[in-house]
Amino acid sequence: MDKVVLLYSGGLDTSIMIAWLKENYHCEVIAMCADLGQKEELSGLEVKALKTGASKCCVEHLTEEFITDYIYPVIKAGAVYEGSYLLGTSFARPLIAKRAVEVALREGATAVAHGATGKGNDQVRFELTVMALAPQLKIISPWKDPLWTLNSREACIAYAEKRGIPISQSTKRIYSEDRNIWHISHEGGLLEIPWNEPPDDVYTLSSTIEKAPDTPEYVEIGFNKGIPVSVNGKTLTPVELLEKLNALGAKHAIGHVDMVENRLVGIKSRGVYETPGGALLYFAHRELERLVLDRDTSHFKEIISVKYAELVYDGKWFSALRSALDAFVDVTQENITGKARLKLYKGNIVAAGSKADKSLYLEDLASFTDSALYDQKDATGFIRLFGLPMKVAGLVDRKAEQ
Repeated sequence: MDKVVLLYSGGLDTSIMIAWLKENYHCEVIAMCADLGQKEELSGLEVKALKTGASKCCVEHLTEEFITDYIYPVIKAGAVYEGSYLLGTSFARPLIAKRAVEVALREGATAVAHGATGKGNDQVRFELTVMALAPQLKIISPWKDPLWTLNSREACIAYAEKRGIPISQSTKRIYSEDRNIWHISHEGGLLEIPWNEPPDDVYTLSSTIEKAPDTPEYVEIGFNKGIPVSVNGKTLTPVELLEKLNALGAKHAIGHVDMVENRLVGIKSRGVYETPGGALLYFAHRELERLVLDRDTSHFKEIISVKYAELVYDGKWFSALRSALDAFVDVTQENITGKARLKLYKGNIVAAGSKADKSLYLEDLASFTDSALYDQKDATGFIRLFGLPMKVAGLVDRKAEQ
């Protein structure tokens, strides 16, 4: 009997897929769950998987690897998808699929299965990773399989009930959600209509703006070569640091994003995201870059950041281009060592000071007072040469009008 490794979350879809795979593929199913810091959502998953037919359940603890090898490169790149989305689900999927491949090879499995639908981005992220790392493995995607006839939530629930598969579907929380230590996403239900404002009960990790404290709070974040290392002067491990910033940001309703985004498959979707600690890290990191990066590098890195975000969003984590962009980004981060101070108030992050070991900001040069490095008279010749093409064009236009 063939073995199949199923990316298992314990939700409705993957819960019924254990039985479905055994019935339709006559295979042994090994459930694999990735611990990316989703905390209580992991409770009881192993027992549930075994009770519903899995031969084994592998709970892989990947939180620190997730932060250091996936979150940190994206922060350093400054990658944000379509100006708002901090990629919390996007860069989690390649890691999950990578570990599934490792489990499959270790267990002698011939295929990897996942519960992503044919309308979303995750199917691409999972499958591209498997294709890149283990092209010999078969990929089973039930939602796109001709044998799959469960094309509605109601049909999936009926399938589970008929086979005695326990499901925990709340009638009050009808949102589709994905959580890890970086963020939580919310889709579906009332959010499918862009005109609807997200109700307060959407936000599960953080406070609403109205309930946030009425007094501001300051936080100081330290970086070493673009990597966050300390909060308020105290050096922390990657997990400790992100958890601390998550708690602080959540308290002040930091990191709420409500956006209509363009999925890779061509569909527009509306998502509400909570990324409290991540929003603080992005903001602080950018403040240090303002001090350190020269104009040309800073402006070119903005172009790179957009492309980097698209690659991550599109599931091309293990592409040659992303690796090449990392090489560029790492060079830009060599001098991003310093501290940024932020003021947090009612969902807002306000810059409150920054300093870097190799800051290019020189106080005497930036002031209005003349200095040895800058003689204002030199600007006259500079402007004449810099504006010469525009002056020539103006002369030509004027002559043509006469």
